[in-house]
Amino acid sequence: MTAMSVLDAVILGVVQGVTEFLPVSSTGHLILAQQLLGIRVDSLLLVTCLHAGTLVAVVWALWPELCWVVRHPTSRATRMLVLAMVPTGLIGIGLEDAFERVFNTGVTLGLEFVLTGIILWWMDAADHPQTKSEPGAMDALWIGTFQAFAIMPALSRSGLTMAGALWRGLNRDAAGRFSFLISVPAILGATLVQALDWWDEPAAVQLVPWGPVMIATAAAAVSGYAAVKGTLWLLRTARMRWFALYVWVVAALVLADQWVWHRWFPPLSW
Repeated sequence: MTAMSVLDAVILGVVQGVTEFLPVSSTGHLILAQQLLGIRVDSLLLVTCLHAGTLVAVVWALWPELCWVVRHPTSRATRMLVLAMVPTGLIGIGLEDAFERVFNTGVTLGLEFVLTGIILWWMDAADHPQTKSEPGAMDALWIGTFQAFAIMPALSRSGLTMAGALWRGLNRDAAGRFSFLISVPAILGATLVQALDWWDEPAAVQLVPWGPVMIATAAAAVSGYAAVKGTLWLLRTARMRWFALYVWVVAALVLADQWVWHRWFPPLSW
């Protein structure tokens, strides 16, 4: 493993920013990128800063909608956003230790990519009527539950929440926008939790390559902004099956390494 260079920082930032909002799993791709580049850096700090970058991206991209929500705290739209966070928070806190063990080993990464592909394929194949322009209470709870399970490394948060929204009958534009709006408190909460965990280890501050980490954060913010805008356009005009095929190819490579090559990922055991 090598220390993170400026080029590594840019690559990791772009990987995080683009894949956070495309339905292909940012954490799974970040793990892949670090393994393939052989980067050694405080992973908790890096993930915290990259999440901060993507938080800037989504706030930047959805600034008018977020301003409206802040100015109308008792509106129906705001209540639905808050309601969606209830299952996200409860499941995330309740299963945090189990999720962290899976995340640290990376043993299920390939299987999670397979599941993400199945969900994305279903998004195109589903014949549910998609006519709602905004979610109701049960819709919000359903989508928030999907978001909670996206804490698994290679389960795409945007993919799961958009699939949940389409399942509940939201049209594609509404599904995309609600998915990104509920990502703001989710990313903010995860960033704060990670920052507090990292802050408990003050000795690590001296070892942080702050320059590359800040470059990675900036790259995540800029690429994340482009990804939000691009994903909203793709959701309306393109088919999600292309993303499904992509993550299945990634899954095949990860599983091949786990079963045959044994170079980057722990063996898959049953």
